[in-house]
Order: sequence, then structure tokens, then C-alpha cells
Amino acid sequence: MEFELPAEHRMMRDSVREFCEEEIAPVAQEIEDEHRFPAEIFDELAALDVMGVPVAEAYGGLGGDQLMYALVCEELGRVSGGVGLSYAAHVSLGSKPIEAFGTEAQKERWLRPLAEGEHLGAWALTEPGSGSDASSMETTAERDGDGYVLNGTKQFITNANVAGSIVVKAVTDREAGYDGVSTFLVDPREDDGFEVTTVWDKMGLNSSPTCEIRFDDCRLPADRLLGAEGDGWEQTKETLQGGRISIAALSTGLAQGAYEAAHDYALEREQFGRPIAKFDAIRDKLVSMYRKTHRGRLLTREAAWRYDEGEDVTLASSLAKLDASEAAREVAEDAVQVLGGYGYTHDFAPARFYRDAKLMEIGEGTSEIQHLVVGRELGL
Repeated sequence: MEFELPAEHRMMRDSVREFCEEEIAPVAQEIEDEHRFPAEIFDELAALDVMGVPVAEAYGGLGGDQLMYALVCEELGRVSGGVGLSYAAHVSLGSKPIEAFGTEAQKERWLRPLAEGEHLGAWALTEPGSGSDASSMETTAERDGDGYVLNGTKQFITNANVAGSIVVKAVTDREAGYDGVSTFLVDPREDDGFEVTTVWDKMGLNSSPTCEIRFDDCRLPADRLLGAEGDGWEQTKETLQGGRISIAALSTGLAQGAYEAAHDYALEREQFGRPIAKFDAIRDKLVSMYRKTHRGRLLTREAAWRYDEGEDVTLASSLAKLDASEAAREVAEDAVQVLGGYGYTHDFAPARFYRDAKLMEIGEGTSEIQHLVVGRELGL
């Protein structure tokens, strides 16, 4: 593993960073306050050719690796957790499963427009009564002639009301347990029986829509099945390995943004005749914030590197996601403290980073689930 980024990766990072600072940072708080999904930003990201960074060029992607994709996620998170979350869900969850498990026809029909940025993708696993315990999934897909009929409700689905396609998990064989879960491709604009029933007002990340969706006798042709019947849970586990790396990268970006805000403020803010950064209490806090952020970044890049080497990254991705997400929350909380009363207001970024960071410890497997996964990998 090289600790110095390859030249093409540095170029990508710098290009995305420049875009983020010029186009996203000035409106980051505004889109949160308005609870507005910034479609124009994603149009510009498509123009930058980054909507399919880790997708093969043959299907409209950039052909980059997981490390390059993680760098993009980190840079987006550094200025806007909401933009970063919708982007990560689009790539890791809405696009990559189609590349990994789809037929050539499915890749042309469903993956290409995602990778080229024609529209966003989404993924629907969680349900009102089924979160960490996916075995209690109630959404069903029953065979009907030459197709399937979906019925059920999915909860907390990122991008669902702005997506052009949704990867949906449903039970095709109730008696088979995890081996009875299958994956389907749904077109929310064209398929009858699909409805967005709620767009949630959240603690943070409100520029990234989070929805409840319902399937009511939603009829799908047989070619909407992704892989074979019963493959859904194994596909899910493989997808989440890459997805957790993206959340770790996004978390690192949130931590970096919060650290920079606190660092700059502490050098400018004077009390008792000197910058507050010169007082031990604040200096030590900033050093701890930097350490946690850097540790999360190293774990994330190691996981991405191992992923690109073709290794099983169950342990590495879970460890990176666990550490970086908790670091993001801790660093953001300390940033609020460094800014004091200003940090508690919406006029300064740390309060937004703090609210956004909490979701990182919940989505794509809670911290508690990551402890379970890491413990299992350690033989505990």
C-alpha cells in the first residue's frame, strides 16, 4: 500500500475539491435550511463525469477504483453531508449492484444512465419493522405469470423521490429465510403501484431526501430480477462492503470540514489578548480532532485499497465505517465547543456537521452492528 496518492487520484481529488469550494460550499447551509435537493449540483457533477467513478467505462462510468471513489465522497462530505450522502447512495447502492450482478441488457438499460448522470439511483432494504434484522423483511415479490408482483413498504430510502431507478429487496420464498430474499429493479417514474408516501424531516442531511415508499401490487416483468431468486442477501452483504467504505469516506470528510472550521476560528478568535488556539485546552482539543480525522482517513484508505486488491474487506470496511463515523460525530461536537455560542448557531458550519454526522453511525449498519461484525471477524 502506497501512502502517497497516485497522480490521477490527486488530480481527481483536487478537481472535486475546487468544485466543492466554488459551487457547493456557498449554498451548503441554504439547501439544508430549505430542505431542498440540489438537482443542479448533481447535473454539474455529471458534467464533471464523476457520477460513475467506480463504474466501468463500458457502461458509461469513469473506470476508477474504490480509492478514487472514496476521495470524491470525502471531498463532498467536507462541504455538504447531504450532497455526499445522496451521491454515495447513488453510486454504492443504486449503481454498483447492477454492475456486479446484472445481465448485459440490464447494465445497458439501468446502469448506463446512472453512471452517466442522467438520473440518480436508490436502494431499498430497510422497512418500518426491519432494520438491522433483515430476516424480518415483509415486502414480498410473488411470481405471477411471466413477472412478479411487489407488495410492501420500505423505510428511510435515500433519493427515492428523485431517483430514476431503485434497487429493491423483497422476499420470494418465506420459508427459506435469508436465502429467500431476491433483488428487483424498479422504475419509480413508470411502474404502477409505486408511491412515495413520506419525505422525512430529519435531524440533519435535509438536502438529501429520505423517504418511505410503498408497493401496492407493483407489477414487474421477469427481467427486473437482478441475479437469481434467492441471491438477494448475498448480494446485499457484498454491496455493503463497498457501501461502508463510502460512508467511512463521507464521515472522514465531515470530520475534516468540522476540524477546519474549528482550526480557522481558533486562530482568529482572541480572548485575553491572544488567539484561543494558544490556550492548552483548545490546542489539545484541536490536536485530538486532527488525530481522529487522520485515523479515520487511514482506515478508510486501507479498506479501499484492500477492496481494489480484490480482498475480502468485511473486517476492514466495518472497522473503517465504525471508527470514521464515530470520529465524525466526536470531531463535529468538539468543533461546536471550540466556537462556543457561535458554534450553536446555523450561521457557522459546525452545527450542521454535528447534525449530519450522527446519521453516519446509523446508516448502512449501526455502530452496534459494526461491533458485531468486527467481533465475528476476530473470532469473538
